[in-house]
Amino acid sequence: MKLHKTLYLKFLLAYLILGVLSFIIISAAAGIMISKYLTRHQADVLYRKAQLAAEDIGYGIRQGTEGRDETLLHIKELESYIDANIRVIDSTGRQILYSGKQTASDEVITFPDFDSTSSGTYYTTGSFFGAFEEPMLNVFYPITSRYSVIGYCVIHYPMSEIYIMRDNLLNIAYISMLIVYVLCLFILAFFSYAVYIPLRKIISAAEEYARGHMDYPLEINRRDEMGYLSGTLNYMAEQIARAEDNQRKFIANVSHDFRSPLTSVRGYLTAMIDGTIPPELSEKYLTIVLNETERLTKLTNGLLELNSLNDKGLVLTYSDFDINAVIKQTCETFGVQCERKKISFEVILSGEELFVHADKDKIQQVLYNLIDNAIKFSNSNSMIKIETTEKNDMAFISVKDSGIGIPKDSINMIFDRFYKTDLSRGKDKKGTGLGLAITKEIILAHNQNINVISTEGVGSEFIFTLHISDTDE
Repeated sequence: MKLHKTLYLKFLLAYLILGVLSFIIISAAAGIMISKYLTRHQADVLYRKAQLAAEDIGYGIRQGTEGRDETLLHIKELESYIDANIRVIDSTGRQILYSGKQTASDEVITFPDFDSTSSGTYYTTGSFFGAFEEPMLNVFYPITSRYSVIGYCVIHYPMSEIYIMRDNLLNIAYISMLIVYVLCLFILAFFSYAVYIPLRKIISAAEEYARGHMDYPLEINRRDEMGYLSGTLNYMAEQIARAEDNQRKFIANVSHDFRSPLTSVRGYLTAMIDGTIPPELSEKYLTIVLNETERLTKLTNGLLELNSLNDKGLVLTYSDFDINAVIKQTCETFGVQCERKKISFEVILSGEELFVHADKDKIQQVLYNLIDNAIKFSNSNSMIKIETTEKNDMAFISVKDSGIGIPKDSINMIFDRFYKTDLSRGKDKKGTGLGLAITKEIILAHNQNINVISTEGVGSEFIFTLHISDTDE
């Protein structure tokens, strides 16, 4: 994976772009807004000063020359207090008084373009008709006498002072932004530790699993989403590895179970054709060949049935039937086998009748498979115990033998296809290893459970559940 395509680089690029955009926004937009705010605020302050000064200025103008001198002294004092020039202009635009430096005592200064209403507000910014070399904030307030405007008090405040205040505020904003930016670096570092590094490990593990390396270690010991994701990925890899192992075992078992009877059939037929087996013994060996073909048929049917269960799902035909009666009927089909091995049944049933809601044919197949297994692995002169019990709305059906039992390390695998324990291989000459796999699929299709309890050398007990019918029939 190239670096420019990684999520981390995109996140880092977004972080850098955010920083640049923040700087631009603060420098441009924020600078303009702060300048406008400070200008308006300073204009309000100066407007109130001009309002107070206008009253004294109007009184002094009405007193003549002596009053004007006193007024000039007053506005010079006010100038030093507010650090701004003060100018008095009559209604025609002629300058009457000015607190700043005068060019000549007899010079008359006129501002013919002066119009207090042209700006639409009580202040303007600029050089005030070329009177200043730098931009100024010009605030004016009308001077009235006998309800008429006789002039204006204009206060000139340097815009450079406002720019200094703006820059100070911007510097505070820049410092705050820098602090936030540095703090975001810690967030980025935490993101790398908490998200990106584990994510890279998970991606690397997924790539290795995709290449078939299911033993690739992925260790993220955390109790958050990343830990859950890594645990799920580990579990998936284990299941895939197990499925691949089961597939290899499946192929090996199928090959073995097909090859053995085919070898026997080929061997006996060849021997009969070339005369190794005399004609008088042909019937005996043809019977063996027939048994082997039956075994192949049984194996093929089992595979087809399992494939149908997994691919299309098991279609069940539910009905209410007496499970006790089905148990009795199934036991009767094993009369010859039980007589041959001198095995007897102990059937303990819950009442005369026990109606359950299930697929009768499929459950009869389950019972057949379990009883058939019990007979195969039971010792001669032993007993198989079949019992039904009720608890709440569930029926528990148990098939218990006194046979060879199942080793502890094999109990979790006995429902796998073709699986046979080492102990069972000598007992089960004709088994396909599919009976218990089919049994489990049928029980799971009923949304029920099947469990096994076994002790090696003592025997095994299989227990499965069914729903009891709402009403007995």
